[in-house]
Amino acid sequence: MYSLYFDPGLGAMIIQSIVAAVAAILLFSKNIMYKVKVFLGMDKKENDDLFDDINVKDSDTDKTSK
Repeated sequence: MYSLYFDPGLGAMIIQSIVAAVAAILLFSKNIMYKVKVFLGMDKKENDDLFDDINVKDSDTDKTSK
């Protein structure tokens, strides 16, 4: 009896909501899996201090500031 009308704007809104839901699920599950791995100790320890190996002399920084 009643027929539904879907215009292009509604179709785009439906597709956008589906893509957003899939992205949210992927990001949420990745975050949960990371927390589980950290809790169980299965996470690789990455070196957070990337610049510890760089030796900079004070005299080098004085030259560049002038």
